[in-house]
Amino acid sequence: MASHQADAKALLDDRGYSGALIRGQNPALLFEKAVRDRITESYYWKEQCFGLNAATLCDRAAELTFVGGTYGGLGKPTPFLCLAFKLLQLVPEKEIILAYLNWPGDEEEGMEGDEDEDESRAPGVKGEFKYLRALAAFYIRLAWEPPEIYKTLEPLLADYRKLKRRMRDGFTLTYVDQFVDDLLTKDRVCATSLWKMPSRTLLEDLDLLDPRESPLGDEVEQLDEDEDEDMENGREKDEREESGEIEESGGSRSPIED
Repeated sequence: MASHQADAKALLDDRGYSGALIRGQNPALLFEKAVRDRITESYYWKEQCFGLNAATLCDRAAELTFVGGTYGGLGKPTPFLCLAFKLLQLVPEKEIILAYLNWPGDEEEGMEGDEDEDESRAPGVKGEFKYLRALAAFYIRLAWEPPEIYKTLEPLLADYRKLKRRMRDGFTLTYVDQFVDDLLTKDRVCATSLWKMPSRTLLEDLDLLDPRESPLGDEVEQLDEDEDEDMENGREKDEREESGEIEESGGSRSPIED
């Protein structure tokens, strides 16, 4: 345990830190000091995060049952937040984080009921472990560069699976796409202040991003085509009525009336 405490101190000590940097600084500083202190003093950090590496952390994250930051009157950190902090300590290769994001899982995963089976087939879903995916997305928002963040997280907006979220005084229901949207648009998520990203529009203007294609693009295009066709048919009908090719309703009488 002493080595684990020393390891945590090295992460938190700017003067003695010699590990990988994120945007030129100690990754631990991406969390506020009060949150860092609560994490490193928590039971989960001391007992469940001890000695984790990129592989064993994946196993631990697959056991998560909710996302969240801190909860309760004392601001106790969630396992989700502790594992996110551990990721900042490890700074895994991007290929590893992408593997977390789309972890395939076993065939039995997500097959416990009809609802889970339907969710596992949702658009944009590649990995079975949705809380592992949420953890990877949270880390990406903290650690990667803006163009990579948009390119990697935006496809997850098509993942509509349910997520359980721990709030300060209880639980609430959210969804993967909503959680990802919060990461892309909000300043604070899971008790963590997110660094301000440049807007997508600015990155497009700088040719760092291609314009985003909506997943509904084909459907919207088809609706536009149908609307144009209806308008064209309406104009043709009006022209025929004006030329007398189509008589007004009631314009002709039955021979019986004569």
